[in-house]
Amino acid sequence: MDLFEKVSEDIKAAMKAKDRERLDALRGIKKEFIEGKTAPGADGQLTDDAALKILVKMAKQRKESAEIYNSQNRPDLAQAELAQAAVIEEYLPKQFSDEELTEQIKKIIAETGASSPKEMGKVMGVATKALAGRADGKAISAKVKELLNGN
Repeated sequence: MDLFEKVSEDIKAAMKAKDRERLDALRGIKKEFIEGKTAPGADGQLTDDAALKILVKMAKQRKESAEIYNSQNRPDLAQAELAQAAVIEEYLPKQFSDEELTEQIKKIIAETGASSPKEMGKVMGVATKALAGRADGKAISAKVKELLNGN
């Protein structure tokens, strides 16, 4: 069962359970998936890789919105955004811990042969593709910079 089908099944379960918050989040995911299927060049298909990219983007947007709401002293709205982000993250692969991320980036640095901060772009290109969905872009960038400066 691909992610699209899983979300559709989970929508039915949330309806039966009358879980309004979860249902809203799942409907938002399905809407984005349908838009992804109908996007130019998609040919009516949505691969799990494309779906993961959509989910990562959605989770990031919800967290950023929550930060903005918190800074504007609107914890009620921030809580709703964080609840949706939690539902979205259920469909993402397990995120790397700091140690796992360091280990993965060290391997990528060794593969690319990078040895100075000037070669950060080369490492980032490989790292963002290899670690997509498993680590945040900011975390990857910070770790690459740290490791290249430490060499």
